[in-house]
Amino acid sequence: MARQNRFEIDMLNGPLMPKLVSFAVPLMLSTVLQLLFNAVDLIVVGRFAGDDCLAAVGSTTSLINLFVNVFVGTSLGVNVVAARFFAEGNYGKMNDTVHTAITTAAIAGSVMLIAGRVFARSVLTLMGTPADVIDLSVKYMRIYFLGAPVFMIYNFGAAVLRAVGDTRRPMIFLIISGALNAGLNILFVTAFKMNVDGVAIATVISQAVSCVLVIITLKKSPEEYRLHFSKLKIKPRILQKILAIGFPAGIQTAAINFSNVLLQSSVNSFGQFAMAGYTAANNLIGFIYAAANAITQGCMTFTSQNAGAGKYDRVSRVLRDCLILETLFCFAIGSAAFVFSRNLLGIYSQSETVIRYGMEVLKYTTLTYFICGYMDCFPGALRGLGHSAVPMIISIFGTVGIRILWIYGIFPHHREVDFLFVSYPVSWIITCVLQIICYLIIKKRIAIKNSQVNLQHS
Repeated sequence: MARQNRFEIDMLNGPLMPKLVSFAVPLMLSTVLQLLFNAVDLIVVGRFAGDDCLAAVGSTTSLINLFVNVFVGTSLGVNVVAARFFAEGNYGKMNDTVHTAITTAAIAGSVMLIAGRVFARSVLTLMGTPADVIDLSVKYMRIYFLGAPVFMIYNFGAAVLRAVGDTRRPMIFLIISGALNAGLNILFVTAFKMNVDGVAIATVISQAVSCVLVIITLKKSPEEYRLHFSKLKIKPRILQKILAIGFPAGIQTAAINFSNVLLQSSVNSFGQFAMAGYTAANNLIGFIYAAANAITQGCMTFTSQNAGAGKYDRVSRVLRDCLILETLFCFAIGSAAFVFSRNLLGIYSQSETVIRYGMEVLKYTTLTYFICGYMDCFPGALRGLGHSAVPMIISIFGTVGIRILWIYGIFPHHREVDFLFVSYPVSWIITCVLQIICYLIIKKRIAIKNSQVNLQHS
């Protein structure tokens, strides 16, 4: 392995738990900070522009995530492939991965920009967005997608840094861009009297700043993963490896977000107060997701490096330690969100009706969120081992299938907002059981294959 700089983590030697925490906590804080700044978007627009603007921004969340996560999921492929080449000491291929990733991000972001602007109104109409907020929703979405190329470049660049264990500098970049976002929100909405367009423009500007910072970092990184503009092009075989891991992950996340779009459509039928309550609750749930996702990414990256170095004995220990961390972090944050739900929702809106709807959403999704962490951790380990398609199929069947069945088969007979969100823990439990079975089967096959290889070499 090349000389380790102070931002990298040695994932191949020594105790795992402290290093997993060292990797996950900055990534967790990055997501939490991003959510805090997004919460400022919602708080500013809800307090100073009205519940209709809060509902308008919220009504686009699931749809934006559906578009974004198809491509951002691909960045997981960048992470796994770069980590594998780095652990193998194949620095030429790692450098090719960096340039293929950044080029792909720029192209994918441009596709997102065009799609978001062209199809915004028609898709929001299909979702049943109420007439009193749809114009505001379309305005927000079209401006938001102007930042898609820089958003994608940041995520793919950060994936390269995570592959070598550097989660601290992306966190610093988010602190800078997020503080800028929050300041611009307040300036545009309160001083310039803008509404959803103000928070959307602030988001695009802050994303551009984080993109520039990650590009500068890659330009100054060790030669193994340094970015050279003259080398920007797509290497087909590298892209194939990235897509083999990342595209199924993106489709899986997009499919789950599609089920959330269907849930959003059901929530829309209850009116703007329910939409605003769901928006606020969803933002709070995002803080628990930050913990779960950071640990899952740690599981994936550590697994990929150790598998690349042939240290399969450490792979099981990585998963075990990550499941322990999922339990501790998710249950602690979920419990806090449950206990203080009324106070937390009151930050977003002073409407008692909005708060009541938000509490109904949180009632079933906070204390049980550690199950969702388990559900994601096993696929994370499998992606680190190079297996991404089967976990995708299981997640789509378990999570999306159960929610569709719930929304269209069970919910119409029990039309209450809180009953709608019972589908979350139910789908998590079923999917988690299926993912565990899948992991055990694939792990057994890998063990048999490695034994056969060892016999051939002996």
